[in-house]
Amino acid sequence: MTKVLFVCMGNICRSPSAEGVFRHMISEAGLADVVGVDSAGTHGYHLGEGPDARAMAAAAKRGYQIEPRAARQVRPEDFLEYDLILAMDWENLSALQQQCPKIHHHKLMLLMRFANEYEEATVPDPYYGGAESFSKVLDYIEDACQGVLEIVRKRATQYQAA
Repeated sequence: MTKVLFVCMGNICRSPSAEGVFRHMISEAGLADVVGVDSAGTHGYHLGEGPDARAMAAAAKRGYQIEPRAARQVRPEDFLEYDLILAMDWENLSALQQQCPKIHHHKLMLLMRFANEYEEATVPDPYYGGAESFSKVLDYIEDACQGVLEIVRKRATQYQAA
């Protein structure tokens, strides 16, 4: 199984949105049994809180379900357990690099590295913005998650062939 972890700062806006979008994509692609997905935050600001209502509303408008689960912080075992650990921005990537054992640094990347349509390097934090900020974040996430889907699809195909 290939496992993907999406990471933002508080695990209430961007990373749960990416988790919901990607979970939908892998389900549609018939890969739900071979690709795992989760999300976490680099900081404990919102531990135990559910996803931001604005993120859930924006996702629902596009047909995505963001699971109403409690925000969690990145754990040391995540670096071993996940194959791809995708940060939303430079600050969170830096925080992950500081926490991650060097042997697993190859797993750490910016999510937007996988984007094809948008050239932005990072997914901006919509927390202090309006509904349009959450919509723009979903545009970026959908684009980048499509690229991630291609990577995990290839990986799943390689494992099936072996």
